[in-house]
Amino acid sequence: MVSIITPSHNAGKFIAKTIESVLAQTYEQWEMIIVDDLSLDDSVAIVESYAQKDSRIKLIRPEHKSGPAGARNIAIEASRGRYIAFLDADDLWMPEKLEKQLNFMREHDLHFTYSSYKVINEEQEELTTFQTLPEVSYKSMLKTCSVGCLTAVYDTHKLGKMYMPKLPKRQDYALWLAILKKSDNAKGLMEPLAYYRIGQSSVSSNKATAAMWQWKVYRDVERLGLAKSAYYFVHYVYHGLKKYR
Repeated sequence: MVSIITPSHNAGKFIAKTIESVLAQTYEQWEMIIVDDLSLDDSVAIVESYAQKDSRIKLIRPEHKSGPAGARNIAIEASRGRYIAFLDADDLWMPEKLEKQLNFMREHDLHFTYSSYKVINEEQEELTTFQTLPEVSYKSMLKTCSVGCLTAVYDTHKLGKMYMPKLPKRQDYALWLAILKKSDNAKGLMEPLAYYRIGQSSVSSNKATAAMWQWKVYRDVERLGLAKSAYYFVHYVYHGLKKYR
């Protein structure tokens, strides 16, 4: 079984489409664990309506605000599946995403996989494609993140349950680094298997915030020295400028 980890906060505008993309999967052995992080909109009612119709969909409502990392970790802790997959409450999967990715993992005996994905706007119009790399290592991941959270899947039978550090940003990236320290055979499917939704907020502001937290991952999580951090940060900026084609 695959446990799909979905943090949700005020996602009423998109959460139904996200759930529908999971229900449309050709691979049916899954559970979707949605952790609502104190939403103030109608997203809880929407999730509950789906959960009443399909027992594979589960809603968890913590008493206190957890943030994206905390919400994902609550879902991972509650998960029962062998495979952990991630899907945020405004993103979408293509129907054969799980089937193709699990077959790929089994055929190549992989601990951790990911795929390319398409980028869409809030109206679900396609903007571009993020083309991932066929293989990543810990060192290459320090230079640039080629793993979109909505495409990542890891095998708990090989790695155990692994959790995200409680960072406001880049917590998924920090988890990928932790996984790659334990497994050096992470591979990606070049075919796009998901849709990543970009919101209306400032792209330049998001990039500046991401860069700040990228630096913090180097220094505070990975404990890299100043020179190594600067070296990898220069690569991060370079790859960030040419990331989407």
